[in-house]
Amino acid sequence: MEEPKYRIRARHTAHTVTVYQAYPPAIGLPAAREGRFPAAWKRDRMTWIKPSFLWMMYRSGWGLKEGQETVLAVEITREGFEWALRHACLSHYARGFHPDRAGRRRELRRAPARVQWDPERDPLLRALPHRSLQLGLTGEAARRYADEWTVSLTDVTPLAHRIHALVRAGGAEAARPLLPREEPYPEVPGLLDHLRAGGADGDADGATRGATGAE
Repeated sequence: MEEPKYRIRARHTAHTVTVYQAYPPAIGLPAAREGRFPAAWKRDRMTWIKPSFLWMMYRSGWGLKEGQETVLAVEITREGFEWALRHACLSHYARGFHPDRAGRRRELRRAPARVQWDPERDPLLRALPHRSLQLGLTGEAARRYADEWTVSLTDVTPLAHRIHALVRAGGAEAARPLLPREEPYPEVPGLLDHLRAGGADGDADGATRGATGAE
């Protein structure tokens, strides 16, 4: 069956969902060690979370880019994740969806979360036809993420490096057994109705393209 263009795929349990971020070691290592974000993590800044492991690998260069050397798997509550989605707006202007650009900018200033849909990636980090969700958190959403929603933080940098080595040595199929299993996220009816229209195909007016999730 063909993959829908806009759908959340993630590791999830009945109560949690796993997202990924990449940070410099000064942030990522203490976070993984303590199981919470340290005081140095800026709660007043926008932070981007990604349910797709391979999209995080694409943005962080398998955890090898400067400032993104520590890749974290962040398990958060589904309640918090869905709160952010309900209070999110699209990060860009979409013709035929937003009535006008000025209204869209006002919405963007008010919303504590924003969504953009970028091409999902395969193990060779090539773009796929369907999209991967990127969820930006700011203000109340960022503070709740760090201090209320986070259940666990795990340093998955060694896994990223191991998969990268397998891809380089044997191609995509050699790496697939180690990839986190990401399945369609069970949506409450209407959860993404205000975020799918236009998707990533709208006019990117002020979109945060290439957001990494790192501080």
